[in-house]
Amino acid sequence: MAGRWIEAGGLQLRYDFDKGRRAPIVLIHEMGGTLESWDDVVLPLSEFASVLRYDQRGVGLSEKVPGLVTIDQLAGDLVKLLDALSIEEPVAVVGNAVGASVAAAFSALHPERAAALVMLAPATGLSGDRREAALRRIETIELRGVRAAFAGGGFDVPPRFATLRLASDPMGLCAMWRMLADLDMTGLLPRIVCPTLVAHAKRDTSRTEQDIARVAGMIPGACMASLNTTHYMAMETPRLVCRTVTSFLEECGFQ
Repeated sequence: MAGRWIEAGGLQLRYDFDKGRRAPIVLIHEMGGTLESWDDVVLPLSEFASVLRYDQRGVGLSEKVPGLVTIDQLAGDLVKLLDALSIEEPVAVVGNAVGASVAAAFSALHPERAAALVMLAPATGLSGDRREAALRRIETIELRGVRAAFAGGGFDVPPRFATLRLASDPMGLCAMWRMLADLDMTGLLPRIVCPTLVAHAKRDTSRTEQDIARVAGMIPGACMASLNTTHYMAMETPRLVCRTVTSFLEECGFQ
């Protein structure tokens, strides 16, 4: 099992850090995932740069903290992790789904720490029927557990991700779902100043190209790419993700 533990601002986080020839690329997993979500991209990315990944608070083998979770709090956790590891140079942040929102919040709130941002299939909030469905799912998790909440599955969910999600701490997973249900990134996204790539997955059943284009349009100077993959692209198409990330960072002059 990959990972070590470190005290980061009063929070115990599990992380994995591969030192390379450039400043770190930080990988932030999706809701229901863990740092293992990135297993297939770590080795090729580590040939390009240092790679840092971690379990977010309440997730995986990081500390379980009761109460609500906010996007500012999750972005602050990354700052504290970088400080604990004595990583002072600006980093490239790559996030998938909700992890992309955490990466974006980090870039907006701590611009001096972000050299570049890659948002993969970003989940930046819910509205209407999707929000109501999320609230029902939270209720099911609280009453009957994670298995019952996702009994309907989803044809685009990789078996490996389904296994990770099934092992989720119910309290931590509900906190993340509540955060997403109430998330509003409209005030944060325009504050991002680092080079940014927003990637749409053509076979994503939860986010349309218009959804992703709307996110990209709120970030000054952001580029958008449409990739032939699914919402869980780091698991399903790791080579494509690695090529996309490294090509963009090379174009940015990431050091």
